[in-house]
Amino acid sequence: MGEILGLGITHYPGLTAQSPLVGRFNATLKDPGLPDELRNPENWNPTMRAQWGDDEGLTHSEEHRHAMIERFRIARQELDDFQPDVVVMFGDDQYENFKEDIVPPFAILAYDEVVAQPWLHNTRGVNWWNEPDDKKFTIKGHRKAGKYLATALLGDGIDVAYAYKPLHSKSLGHAFLNSILYLDFDRKGFPYPIVPLSVNSYGRWLVKAEGRPLFPSEAAELFADEDNLAPPPPQPWRCFQLGQSIARAAAASHWKVAIIASSSWSHSFLTAKNSLLFPDVESDKRYFEALCAGDWDTWRNTTIEEAEDRGHHELLNWFCLAGAMSELDRKPTEAVFMESWISNSNKTFATFRP
Repeated sequence: MGEILGLGITHYPGLTAQSPLVGRFNATLKDPGLPDELRNPENWNPTMRAQWGDDEGLTHSEEHRHAMIERFRIARQELDDFQPDVVVMFGDDQYENFKEDIVPPFAILAYDEVVAQPWLHNTRGVNWWNEPDDKKFTIKGHRKAGKYLATALLGDGIDVAYAYKPLHSKSLGHAFLNSILYLDFDRKGFPYPIVPLSVNSYGRWLVKAEGRPLFPSEAAELFADEDNLAPPPPQPWRCFQLGQSIARAAAASHWKVAIIASSSWSHSFLTAKNSLLFPDVESDKRYFEALCAGDWDTWRNTTIEEAEDRGHHELLNWFCLAGAMSELDRKPTEAVFMESWISNSNKTFATFRP
C-alpha cells in the first residue's frame, strides 16, 4: 500500500519578484471604477488599515513575504523527510496551456519532463533570486503515475482529460512552476517527479479575461454582458470527489505519494462584492477553521456560485486536497493562516503527515 503525505501551499506570483507585494492594491486604489468611499482608509476594516500603516503597506509586504518563505522551507523539509516517489499537484490553469480550443474541467499532465524558463518573458521586474533571464529548470514528470491516476479516475466515473505533452504552454503553467520554484526556494534542486493535475478554476472568467487579473473598471464592463462569460468551472463537490478518488488510487499503489494543493485563498480581484479591492477574509477564516477541525461537510457542500461570490475560484485546488484528506480520515498535522487584506489574497499552508 502506498504512503501519502498531504501539503497545502500557494503559488502567489508576487513572491517571484523583488518588488513590494502591494502593487496591485495601489493600482486598484487609483482605478476609476473603484467606489470613492473605498479610497479612504477610514472606511476600511481595522486590520486592513493597520496593514496599510503609514508606509502604504511596505512593512506588511515584507513581513508577509518572509513568513511565506519560511513556510515554504518547512514544506520542503516535509517533502525531504517523506522522500516521495511522485508528487501529485492540484493547480489552476490561467489561460496558459488551455485556451479557446479546449478547456477541460480537469486534466492530468502525464509528461516525462519539461524544461522551463520562467524569467524569459517575465514582466514583474527583477526576480527574487537574481537569476539570469535565460535560466533553465528541468522538471521531471512521471508518465506512468499520470496514466495510473487517469485510469483510476476514469474507473471511478470521473471523466478526466490527460496529456503527454503541453498544448499552448511550453512547459508548465505558473500554478505548478511557481510552486516548484518556491519549494526549492534555497535552490538545492527539486528531485521529485511531478504529475500536475490542472483544474479549470477560473471558469466563466477564463477566456474573455485571458487569465488576467481585472481591475474594477475592466470587470464592470466584462460582467455587464453575460455573453462575455464562459461556462462555469467544475463544482467544488466534484473537486472533492476527485480528491477522494486520487487518495484511493495513491493508497492502492506501491508509490510514496505527496498530494499537494497550490493556491492562495480568496482573491481580491475575483471578489466582486468587495469591489475587487480586498479578499473575503471572513469566508477564508471559516474554511480554515473547518479544515483544521476536519469538518469536511463545510467543504463538500459548497456550490460553485458560493465559491465565486467569495473569490474562492482557486480554492477549487484545495477542495481536491480536502477530498483526499477526508478519504484518508486526516486532519492537518500543522496549519497556518496568513491574513492579508492588501496583498491580493490570504495564504494558507497545511501539512497532513502519514
